[in-house]
Amino acid sequence: MTLTSDKHRSVRLGDNIQTTEEYGRVRTLEFQDASKLRELSGELAQNLKVVGKQLGVRVDQRGQQVTVLGHDGSVDLAASVIEQLYQLVGRGLQVHPILVEHGCRLIRQDADAKLVEYFTDVVFTGHRKKQIFPRSLNQRLYVEAIRSHELVFGIGPAGTGKTYLAMASAVAALMSRQVNRIILCRPAVEAGEKLGYLPGDLAEKVNPYLRPLYDALYDMVDLERADRLMQKNVIEVAPLAFMRGRTLSDAFVIMDEAQNTTSEQMKMFLTRLGTGSRAVVTGDITQVDLPERTVSGLVEASNILQGVQGIGFVRFQVEDVVRHQLVGDIIRAYDRHGRRGRGRERFGGEE
Repeated sequence: MTLTSDKHRSVRLGDNIQTTEEYGRVRTLEFQDASKLRELSGELAQNLKVVGKQLGVRVDQRGQQVTVLGHDGSVDLAASVIEQLYQLVGRGLQVHPILVEHGCRLIRQDADAKLVEYFTDVVFTGHRKKQIFPRSLNQRLYVEAIRSHELVFGIGPAGTGKTYLAMASAVAALMSRQVNRIILCRPAVEAGEKLGYLPGDLAEKVNPYLRPLYDALYDMVDLERADRLMQKNVIEVAPLAFMRGRTLSDAFVIMDEAQNTTSEQMKMFLTRLGTGSRAVVTGDITQVDLPERTVSGLVEASNILQGVQGIGFVRFQVEDVVRHQLVGDIIRAYDRHGRRGRGRERFGGEE
């Protein structure tokens, strides 16, 4: 593949002639392998359309050339994404719109990012051959921290993959016999609701609180195998209260929704770790459901344990949200609203 800058005052886009002045910048990518380019482009050029939408440029394919038109550095970012996706196709990776969207996000965060290092760093391959890999810079740091630390805190907003990547790492460690079991727990605190007295035995009462952990597990391990592992207690799902008095050895332990732990609960959990174990603690400190004036154990632990050798901290941002794009927009809107509210309180109700 050769990469050139278009020096002409006009460029042919489909059946139209457009002047470069309308866009400011034009770059032309010329590819040698037409079949790889077709795979990169996708059906009806949907992958190239994603690049254009995500990076604010126009992308047009004609034969074995792809022309990128836009303003400022967006053209270079789009060209980098397209070039790197072409390399990924050459490695046998299937390129689809979601992967292209993640690639654009990575390049926006870091113009020098190497997509091959992200998309080939597979954390775990699920039962439907779904490959799980980091999709943002902080996700990659998170995965690396889990691999190199015995205790990792993943702190950030919803939708950033904190629990999902921790689960993938745990299942990978179990399947490779690095640990003998997985223990999943979270505090049983309602998200602003009073659920009353739930029917059933103890397991049935706490099950609703643990549903997100089950969902992540079943996305990686088929239902029958997961149930079999849970029946044998190889995978254990339990509320945080069940951890008291235990010593967890040769286990991968995940505590989810840790912002809803008290100081005492967090200290109790962290002192359960035994020989050969590792733990990941995840939570969003902006969504604490504890009673008013109760200190969050996650907030306290992140202050107390910062800098302790063997403990890793990764803080996710809104830019790391990998759910629907609207989720990131919602989080930003709430953040802006919160800042305005704090401003009114500070200045006696006036901003």
